[in-house]
Amino acid sequence: MALFRIPPFFLVTLWCAFSAASSPAQDSAYCEELLASAAEQRLHEDRYWHILMHYQDGLFGIESLVDDPRFFLSLKGKTDPKAEIRSTIRAFFEQHENENDSAVCRFPARFEWISERLDIDPDRVPFSSCRSFENFMEMARPSSVTLVFPMAHLNSPASMFGHTLLTVETADRTKLLAYSISYSAVTNETFGPFFAFKGLFGLYPGYFAVLPYYAKLEQYSDVDHRDIWEYRLNLTVPEIRRILLHLRELESIASDYYFFQENCSYLLYFLLEAARPSLELSDRFHWWLIPLDSIRVIEEQGLITGTSYRPSRTTKIRFLASNLSEPENTAALAMTDGIPHEDALKCAGISDQEKMTACELAGEYLQYLYSKRRVSEETYQERFLSILTARSRLGADQGAAPRRIAPPVQPDRGHRSDRLALGAGVKGDDAFAELRIRPAYHHLMDLDDGYVEGAQLIFADVALRYYPEDRKLLLESLDLIDIVSLSPRDRFFRPVSWKFDTGLIRVDRDHDKSHLVYQINPGGGLAFGGTQGGLFYGMLETGLNLGGALEKRYAAGAGGSAGLIRVVGGSWKIHARIRDVYYGLGDSYNLFEAGLQQSFAISPDQSLQADISRRRTGDFYQTEFRILWNLFF
Repeated sequence: MALFRIPPFFLVTLWCAFSAASSPAQDSAYCEELLASAAEQRLHEDRYWHILMHYQDGLFGIESLVDDPRFFLSLKGKTDPKAEIRSTIRAFFEQHENENDSAVCRFPARFEWISERLDIDPDRVPFSSCRSFENFMEMARPSSVTLVFPMAHLNSPASMFGHTLLTVETADRTKLLAYSISYSAVTNETFGPFFAFKGLFGLYPGYFAVLPYYAKLEQYSDVDHRDIWEYRLNLTVPEIRRILLHLRELESIASDYYFFQENCSYLLYFLLEAARPSLELSDRFHWWLIPLDSIRVIEEQGLITGTSYRPSRTTKIRFLASNLSEPENTAALAMTDGIPHEDALKCAGISDQEKMTACELAGEYLQYLYSKRRVSEETYQERFLSILTARSRLGADQGAAPRRIAPPVQPDRGHRSDRLALGAGVKGDDAFAELRIRPAYHHLMDLDDGYVEGAQLIFADVALRYYPEDRKLLLESLDLIDIVSLSPRDRFFRPVSWKFDTGLIRVDRDHDKSHLVYQINPGGGLAFGGTQGGLFYGMLETGLNLGGALEKRYAAGAGGSAGLIRVVGGSWKIHARIRDVYYGLGDSYNLFEAGLQQSFAISPDQSLQADISRRRTGDFYQTEFRILWNLFF
């Protein structure tokens, strides 16, 4: 019996004809069905869609905070959620030779959410998943997420308020091998005021970056000075997956970086909301968000389950040095300078335990010097090996000396950033009532718990005074930027303290004349001591006053200031200060002032402040006394 055979070319022709006749039309029809279903469900109004697109309600309607056009598949996508979701659904059906170029791989969070809501048949789209992403998930096996807060560091413009980032820990790796996720401005700016100005007006592009956690720590040029707090989050594995899906969509996507709102903390909110859409984070702030405040909000949402403290190398060095006497510290410094350990540790009366601590201190300090490139790699290796040899010869640690650094007060347990102050006082013979409001951040007289001692960072501090006898309401001052960094010097560290103050102040030339002028007041100097013994500082300053109230419209000069800040009993802070500036260019006069400030902390978010000062401007003398009640919120 003869077999009936169909020619092979006929089968090929039949298959091609079937594919051409049915698949494109069928896919097009299916795509239209999905578009109709999305419109019927009004998916473009769904909060999760707005989270993924970073949509926010503004003065002129809805607009995405993302500024990179590559993030949108519709020309109107930045301001039109409906147009963007329709273009996104259509893009899922586009053919691409490379899977990574497809919308499914470029926007996997959108695809998974839309697929779930519309029940998309995976066999009806060209790519039903992103294999490169799935391969990464299978390899990494993410298991937990931690919110990381490196504390504020005034000598780094981008770190003045601290920084927040996320780390994603994997199932089989150590903490330092976790992946860090951070958002930051891309800039090489090193001058703080310029960075602040450009950051205020969104003149830097911001990008998300993913690095190993240890590499991110090394990336901070100032990491040796910054203690780090880690807050464990209770995100589940499916929620972590959604973070990573959305992060894939933001890869190499730029947004304008704003110092106070669209900053490192605010953009992280969208990742957390993408993970758990029930969170209410991004809608709560419309004017400013400081990283420390973002931690408090995240805690209020029930995400934080525990904390851990990672002291900086500077903190470790100072802790070890504080537990040694002067001869022992001298021995540690001698070893870092290359003196053989046999000679450096010959000091009389040093026990083996103290020698161990001296070796540990020498090792930490030598690593610090190497990280700052103050010793060559060859020198570092030779001296570090010598220190390790000396330590090993001393045997096991007996544990007699304190070895553990006690964690300080958590940053989120300190006072809040916004401050309202109400008070009254007497200036000369005139009584006044005073109202002050400050959106950020920390004053030298505020309680230091959770903050860096000797650091002051103030933005937009407004003071209004009402004089009832004259029935006058006056703007007393406006501190646009007021930064003070008092970094104490010791045998191991030689930082320079500095200040920068600019804004409107009142200049009193006689009893009846008080005028607003614009002030610029930078300075630099040295500080010593700290903590219980008090912090003493001295600075050289320059001053420039500008304003029509001045006879020559400006006054420029130089001088100096000095002061002592001390905390008594944990809640009472005293600041005694003097300042003398001679203005010799433009209007010529001498400004001398001496004052005593006292602050009594009632609670972390309340304090009473009493100030008295005596000022001489030219030949005019004036005394002022005031009491303020400070409320932090």
